[in-house]
Amino acid sequence: MNTLNRRQFLNRTTAVAGAAAFAFPYIGRVLGANERLNIACIGVGGKGDSDSSDAASCGGTIVAICDVDKTTLAKKGQQFPKAKQYQDYRKLLEEMGNDIDGVTVSTPDHNHGVAAIRAMKMGKHCFCQKPLTQNVQEARIMRQLSKEKKLATQMGNQGSAENGLRRSIEVIQAGVIGNPLELHVWSNRPVWPQGFDRPSGSDPVPASLDWDAWLGPAADRPYKNGIYHSFNWRGWYDFGTGALGDMACHTVNMPFRALKLGYPNVIECELASRIYPETFPLTTRIRFEFPEREGLPPLKFWWYDGNPGGNITPLRPHADKVKEILATQGKLPGSGALVIGEKGKLFSPDDYGANFYLAMKDEEEFKSGNNHDACKNVPQSIPRSPGHMQEWIRMMKDGTPAFSNFDIAAYLTETILLGCIALRVGEGYRVEWDGPNMKSTNLPQAAQFVSRKNRKGWEA
Repeated sequence: MNTLNRRQFLNRTTAVAGAAAFAFPYIGRVLGANERLNIACIGVGGKGDSDSSDAASCGGTIVAICDVDKTTLAKKGQQFPKAKQYQDYRKLLEEMGNDIDGVTVSTPDHNHGVAAIRAMKMGKHCFCQKPLTQNVQEARIMRQLSKEKKLATQMGNQGSAENGLRRSIEVIQAGVIGNPLELHVWSNRPVWPQGFDRPSGSDPVPASLDWDAWLGPAADRPYKNGIYHSFNWRGWYDFGTGALGDMACHTVNMPFRALKLGYPNVIECELASRIYPETFPLTTRIRFEFPEREGLPPLKFWWYDGNPGGNITPLRPHADKVKEILATQGKLPGSGALVIGEKGKLFSPDDYGANFYLAMKDEEEFKSGNNHDACKNVPQSIPRSPGHMQEWIRMMKDGTPAFSNFDIAAYLTETILLGCIALRVGEGYRVEWDGPNMKSTNLPQAAQFVSRKNRKGWEA
């Protein structure tokens, strides 16, 4: 094992930190460029299919795969015939703990934190899909563990590797649009069922599915065909995080870094469609308020979600806020992030921040940030990415911090999940928030949504 001393680490990461304005973890022990990296993949269907393949293509040796569905497991086993197969990640970690260096976690949201925390407590490096966790407390624990154990970590918000996202941060932090005052982010999700009551009855569990392992830490409930597994879980409070948790780790990633947002001191669900007891509503507008931070003025951030192709008209920013977008594109794109500053606006029109556009105060339309005169003299201060998964593999091998390591990814996730807490507290309730202590200072009922009481045997 190679040791990276503090001076080498600081020299290597000064440029990487650059405009991101967040501290990166110190990796005290690294595996070395020629070391074999043994990876266990927890969840190999859906995004887990590509995550496990990416880990292998970037140099990882896949020694174990886990999925609650035997059909999915068998299919992935054809790609990795030497990997041991499991349906329960607890058993995988118990039996393979001494033989693995890291894990990928690509399960439904409710299993992210439990699986990752178990592995990290064992000293395993971790790549975990977004949102990093389903609740605030799990995000705080993962952030702390990554520091205490000095682990190589990366959240699966692949837009972090986009040149456009990193350039947007550089442009905003160079002061091109002046002090930021407002942030508006919207999403075309959900594209899955939500906004309804739980169906009654139960259906036979498919022979290929371990329903108990799928439920994991969540409360027991009967299986219903097509309602939860394999994709429709995102809209359920017990299993997903709705449109906000699913997409904001992408769409809020750039402004969270560029605007140095940190913890809000107020969150409120301003408006929502019909509220159901177990599923997220079809459309919401949630407001986050951030205090002064690092010389920047207070800022308000509005989140909007809802599918334009659905049964209701989704909530979106007022036309006055997005008039330059409408003038440029004719209509509002399905998703986007708009930063409004004293001198101008910066707009990113997709989920991943790959491209951005600028409109200064005297301009009526947006122009590509790559060609705008106001951006030309802004120097590059953030190194460009070799690839999102490659950053995690590299971090294990030589200690170079991944851009979405848990020191920032857990912070971002925790902040986003406060919107889910505000939604659960109820429409029109102003939640005053003490970020460091993870509690509301005015609404004690918010405490029940900060963590989850895990089912027996599925504790982290």
